[in-house]
Amino acid sequence: MPSSIGYLTVAIILALVLFFALWWLLVSGGDDAPWLPAGLAASVVLLVALSAREVVMRRAWTRYLLENGIQQRSKRSSSSRGRNQKKGFSASFHSAALRAIQKQSEAADTSTRPELHFDAAQLCHDYLLSTEEGLRNGSYSTEKVIAVRAGQERVRSLRRHHLLTWARNQSQALTREAQNRVRTSDKIETANKAIDCIDQALTAYPTERELKESRTAIEEFIVSVKVAHWVELAERSAFKGHYRRAIDRYRDALYYLNHEAVKPEVRTAGAAKIEREIESLTAKLRARQREHEMIKEDPESEGDYPA
Repeated sequence: MPSSIGYLTVAIILALVLFFALWWLLVSGGDDAPWLPAGLAASVVLLVALSAREVVMRRAWTRYLLENGIQQRSKRSSSSRGRNQKKGFSASFHSAALRAIQKQSEAADTSTRPELHFDAAQLCHDYLLSTEEGLRNGSYSTEKVIAVRAGQERVRSLRRHHLLTWARNQSQALTREAQNRVRTSDKIETANKAIDCIDQALTAYPTERELKESRTAIEEFIVSVKVAHWVELAERSAFKGHYRRAIDRYRDALYYLNHEAVKPEVRTAGAAKIEREIESLTAKLRARQREHEMIKEDPESEGDYPA
């Protein structure tokens, strides 16, 4: 366990250094009350340091309880008296772990950080694995089994809540980030990270309808990014008069539209628009070829036609 006194000493020293540094800068700038913003900044640093330590130590203590409970079960002796003592000791450890999980769950629900929900879900998963192993090995006394089963039901509910909340919030944040990206590759990479989050939740809850719908929506976003990229390149080529290159790029866009996960109505409308553009460019390309052929047949009329 890390030293609480040492940590607090370092945090206080940093807060004091920040206080005097800001105070000196504000005094140099002619501020009438330099101690007020300096004290406020130092207080914020100290509060953040204390809150961070509380969260980190809570997670570490919960993991310690779970791991130590497993170690205690692995060291059971063959005597009945020693086995009964270890049963009660292991059960007490898991009761403490259950209380710590409840605190972690409440902290995640009151925070806006998605990763706290993931940590809570992971702690629930560790608890369920540990208690299930203890039940299989007979590590609990008869009177403790009912309490452990009830705890498992509660933890399963908490794990589902936190894992689904994390997947929803994290995927939404990554999707918004992908929409704000400039480069196409960055958009796709960030959106794929959102899909990875949803896939982790789907591994535990493969029949969850909300997860499937979210995954489909992100896949459609990725397809729209790819199609928009190739359509933009095609429009640039057409503007420069490179009709054949523009047609090829429109066909690339059509390929992604027809081979990726897209709603039928969206695919139909998008494909129809792209095919009209291809037909228009093909007509322009044929007209240009006829003009070139006429120029070859009558070189004197070259000035009558655009190059």
